[in-house]
Amino acid sequence: MSEDALQILDRETAYQGFFRVGLYRLRHRRYDGGWSAELSREVVERGRAVGLLLYDPRRDAVVLIEQFRLPAHLAGFTSWQLEIVAGLVDHGEETESDVARREAQEEAGLAIEGELVPIHRLLTSPGGSTQTVALFCARVDASRAGGVHGLAAEHEDIKVVVKSYVEVARMLRDGGIENATTMIALYWLAANRARLRKRWR
Repeated sequence: MSEDALQILDRETAYQGFFRVGLYRLRHRRYDGGWSAELSREVVERGRAVGLLLYDPRRDAVVLIEQFRLPAHLAGFTSWQLEIVAGLVDHGEETESDVARREAQEEAGLAIEGELVPIHRLLTSPGGSTQTVALFCARVDASRAGGVHGLAAEHEDIKVVVKSYVEVARMLRDGGIENATTMIALYWLAANRARLRKRWR
């Protein structure tokens, strides 16, 4: 359907904290041509984020990070999640590629070598959040990876974890990766690994 099949009747801020929650009244066209009843929906408004898969083609290794995630705990998953590097794009901030390079340094202590390879742009939870994630892959030297990183001002406590591609593939198969953004990036790597290794040879 086209965007004129939606009518937003009212919008207000229900909560403003680390994230904003908007409260909307709306109606939309139904597939039978009529209009829906008036609906009320809360939306978590998180904005744009960048996710970055760090890959070392020479060592055939992936650099991941591990950090505490309260929502994962509350949902019954592992409290310390294994993830790709990621960060939010602040209002008026640099480009997504600039954010990716900055986050690689802040969260993993690594400099990106050369170009960023776009993977995909996606919605994390279209039923409840406005957040979008721009996914990229970047070449790094995994021999330089290690330690604990993050911004003290943001209370970040981020451990760097290096895994061989074989280990990562096994974790994907066995359910060891639990968050969608990381899974998408790693499945993309599985489909494009040979091409990347040839390109970055």
